[in-house]
Amino acid sequence: MQYRRIIPCLDTKDGRLVKGINFVNLRDLGDPAEAGAAYSDAGADELVLLDITATLEGRRTFLEAVERTVKRIAVPLTVGGGIRDCDDIQRLLDLGVARVSINTAAVRRPELVAEAAQRFGSERIVVAIDTSRSDAMPSGFEVVVRGGTEKTGIDAVAWARQVENLGAGSILPTSMDADGTQAGYDIPMTRAIADAVKIPVIASGGAGELEHLYQAIVTGHADAVLVASIAHYGKFTIRQMKQYLADRGVPVRW
Repeated sequence: MQYRRIIPCLDTKDGRLVKGINFVNLRDLGDPAEAGAAYSDAGADELVLLDITATLEGRRTFLEAVERTVKRIAVPLTVGGGIRDCDDIQRLLDLGVARVSINTAAVRRPELVAEAAQRFGSERIVVAIDTSRSDAMPSGFEVVVRGGTEKTGIDAVAWARQVENLGAGSILPTSMDADGTQAGYDIPMTRAIADAVKIPVIASGGAGELEHLYQAIVTGHADAVLVASIAHYGKFTIRQMKQYLADRGVPVRW
């Protein structure tokens, strides 16, 4: 049986937990290590920590926040933001990170995905794809990079297929249009990518109600759901999320 995973996302800036809307208007929400420990204890299946301003600021991942978080949790942690090469990946894995998420660096140099998958194993390599709706793209969704500030002219679905072929172990597509709105995931985008690849896809960006999690899995064909605002602001607990899915026939791990 394939369990569907609930994955709280810890967006960080300068080592602090933050949350914004459409990638901007960031609010400070405290210490990511504290939040990570609470989610780990509450039954989260995994955690994702994204240093969301690292690439824009031209720096590498804020390792101190990652190290503190890893020490406080008992579930796998994926880390992204500011990763440029295999040495950066090695530094994170040495800290105890389970997987790394690469985004802008993969778009700039797709060979990095293949190199990382070969060196560390596909299961450790997540490719994050930030998307924006675009009528100019065949799928209707364009890849954006550098924290959503730069359009690439790359079709999101075509890029998902490419990174799968290069060796990515999973894909994390985030809708820039839906991010932080709590109005629901971008289901058409999530489904288009999920149906185009065979590797796991993690829905991200926009969860606000329990029904949104269900829609992402059942209609969007996602293997897992990333949650942020609805968890950080105490709207729902991890257990409530899992119970809602379980009551509707979605297999979850308790």
